[in-house]
Amino acid sequence: MLNEFYSVRMRAAEGGAHEQGGRHISGGERLGQKGDLHELAAELLAKSLNHSRGDCDFIQVVIEKLHGQEMKTISPLPVSTEHVRNVAEGREKAAFLLSTLGISDEAIKRGLNLLKRSTRQRGAMIIDSQTGQRLDERELKGVRVSRMDWEAKGWEKWSASYRTLSSSRIREALALASKVASSPYTLAELCWSDDPDYVTGYVASPSIGYRRITHLKEIGDSCGGRIFFAERGCNISAYIAYLEKTPVWLQYEPTNLISEGGQGYEGLGRSGVTANP
Repeated sequence: MLNEFYSVRMRAAEGGAHEQGGRHISGGERLGQKGDLHELAAELLAKSLNHSRGDCDFIQVVIEKLHGQEMKTISPLPVSTEHVRNVAEGREKAAFLLSTLGISDEAIKRGLNLLKRSTRQRGAMIIDSQTGQRLDERELKGVRVSRMDWEAKGWEKWSASYRTLSSSRIREALALASKVASSPYTLAELCWSDDPDYVTGYVASPSIGYRRITHLKEIGDSCGGRIFFAERGCNISAYIAYLEKTPVWLQYEPTNLISEGGQGYEGLGRSGVTANP
């Protein structure tokens, strides 16, 4: 796909613009054609004005035409759910999954500690998968994964297969995680939301898919964010450029790997649905 596509990006903060010390409230990313722009911008504006983190007084919506950039097409990661009883068990499960993906104990500990105290982080943090050293050197700004979305028919098919998971939150998170996993520099991603009302997070990678974990923080906790565990010796400039600039389009075709009811993929561990998808 070439030309005629636009990137629509929103960010919102409380207490002024992010660069002036404002507290990050919300963000969003969509791709669309010219005729979609009014609807996409309105959706992102509504998202910024209705968020449990607070009332924003700074909203920025940027619409940018993707001049001559070739759209990379990928498939969404397979989805499954790990049901845990509490936060301690959830974080233990996350650490176990990360360790099976080759992440060192030091890097896992560092990643968990970063998210435990992250309240003002605006973008993802990239850390070395073995040393735990932060690689992006962007402090609170972090890396904002951008220019990704679902092809409309692909999202309709996915939603039909995963009816109980077809929320806008899952749509956005799965698109982002799938783009991140499509980079050869990514070993794994760890994420839980900074939304105080949302406690489900995930570990994602090309090999285990998008593995939801039902409790990664306590209700009311505003700490959260994203950690990308990068391959040793990765080209950090090329990695960030891919995450921020390369347009990615998700397409989906149902396969026989989907279990009855569209709740998970076989061979990826326990699957199912929670009331907090």
